[in-house]
This record gives sequence, C-alpha cells and structure tokens, in this order.
Amino acid sequence: MSVHDEMIRFAREVFAFSDDFPMKLAPLAGRGSDRDFFRLQWGDADTAILIHYDPKRIENTYYGGIAVFLRDSRVAIPRLFGHDPGRCFMLMEDLGDQDLWSFKNAPWETRRALYQKTLAIICSLHSFPVKAFPSDEIRIMEGFGPDLYRWERDYFREHFVQGACGVKLDPLPEKRLEAELSALAERLSGTAQCLVHRDLQSQNVMVRNGEPFLIDFQGMRFGSPFYDLGSLLCDPYANLSEGEIDELLAFYYALVRRDLDWSAFQRYFWEASAQRLMQALGAYAFLGLARGLSAFLGHIPAGLRNLRRAASHVSSLPRLLELTERLVQCSMFNVQR
Repeated sequence: MSVHDEMIRFAREVFAFSDDFPMKLAPLAGRGSDRDFFRLQWGDADTAILIHYDPKRIENTYYGGIAVFLRDSRVAIPRLFGHDPGRCFMLMEDLGDQDLWSFKNAPWETRRALYQKTLAIICSLHSFPVKAFPSDEIRIMEGFGPDLYRWERDYFREHFVQGACGVKLDPLPEKRLEAELSALAERLSGTAQCLVHRDLQSQNVMVRNGEPFLIDFQGMRFGSPFYDLGSLLCDPYANLSEGEIDELLAFYYALVRRDLDWSAFQRYFWEASAQRLMQALGAYAFLGLARGLSAFLGHIPAGLRNLRRAASHVSSLPRLLELTERLVQCSMFNVQR
C-alpha cells in the first residue's frame, strides 16, 4: 500500500468512515521541518490537515502530546483529531490559509488587533505555572540554557556570517564577540523562565474569522519569555515599524506582573531579539544555501536590518553591532540602511 493510500486509510479510521468513503489529499507547501502537509477533503466542504512527519527529527514526535496539553490549557491551537506515532501521521483541524503574515499590508488598526490577541495567547502560555507542568506525561525539548544559546550563535556564525557572507573573523575579535554573546546568554538565562513557543513568527500564527491560533509549537520548551516576544515583534517576515513594536511591547508589559521596570523590560526584549535574529539568519542561510530552499534567502535583508536595530538599542552588544554593520556593507543580499 502506498503512503498516499495509508494516509487516506488513517483518516478514515480517525473519522470512522467506511473503507470506500471518498476522500482526497492535496499537498501543501512544506514548512522546512521534515514534515509533509496535505489538505484532506471530503463531502461538499469538509477539510482537515494531514501531516506526515519524519521521527528522526525528535521534536516532530512531541507535537501530538504538546497539542493535547495546550488544548487542555486553553491555549488557542488547532484541534488534534488523531495521531498514529507508528505511521507518523497526524490529523488536525484545518484553520484555512490565512496567517498573521498575510495581513502584513493591512491597516495598522487591523494588524494591531491581531497582534494584541496573539500576545494575549502567548501570555497565557508564559503564565502557565512552571511547577505544574506535567513533565512525566508531556515530552518537550530541552530548555534554553548555555548549550542551546551557544548552538544558536555558532549556527549564525557558521551558516550566515561565514557561509552566506563569506566573513571570517580574526581570532581576537572572534574571542571578544564570543565573550559578549556568552554574557548575553547568561543574562537571558537569568530572566524568569517559562514555557515558550520557540518559533513564534507570523507564519506560525493562523487567523480564522479574526481570531489567531498558534501552530508549529513542537519546539516548545522552557526559556525566557523575551525570546518569544523578539520572535514575534522583530519577525523579519512581518517587518513591523519601531513604533508598532513599542506599542505592542507595552501592551504585553501591561498584561504581566514582573519585577522589572519598563526600561529593563525593553532592554531584555532587544537583547533577546538579537539572540533570536542570529538564529533566524543562520536558518535562512542554511535552508537557502545548504537545502536549496532559495525563498528563505529573500528574508535575509530584513533579518539583518532587524538584527542591527536590536543590537543598536542596547549598550551591551557593541561587538555584535560592529559585526552587523560589517555584514551589511559586504552582504550580497542588498540590505538597505
């Protein structure tokens, strides 16, 4: 039996349809995470999303359990109809084709409302009591710490700085940059830790009837809430203005009770944004050059501009800012100042 037939059979089993009940699958664009997506259709207008994932990417195997946890915690995500770990199939609610990114050219009043709703959703995730997380039942990726932060900055230097831009740092400047970025990781590790989405960008927020839903949460783990805020508000895909970022950051600040004044809150936000943007630029270069997914290269100019903006907002990242200015000047990706 072909994989296509296996998927149809799985869907019929989930919905308790007969073996000859007519259903069809239409492939959807992949998301760069070793998963294949299909829109399952039956009847006049009934649909669902069927996912076939590669279990070698361990976070893919966690998606189903996390989905159940998030739904039980009243976090807005699509319903999970069925999961077969043996065949690596999942069947989920179809939220349509609109994501937050698709509103990038809409009036600010429209975008602001959607971003505020998204921030309220992620705030509910960030507010989940750490000690109440059912770690004996729900498997998630290892939390943010020195190893993961180091991996992200090494990923940035290997695939973007060297691989995409062809810049090789001399030993002493590289040592000083590493010390600066290691200190950044320590500061982020010192913030209050909570559950984070890890990849909270505009294409991972679906919008149906004016309401946002989170998807692609398989990388959920414990970390700094500022990482999620940086992912969403400094997202190169969406390219929010600085005024829009400030307004949305103030909205989130009003939702939470933290032992941080506004200036410290902003500082952590911009530092975490720089950390996230290093990871994103590394990913764009790796997926675009090593994996041949050239569309990701188109996001590099906005990503580099945002990294420069984030680093320029704080006094703690002078060497990263200096490197970013150098990358802007030598970049083949036409980054406008």
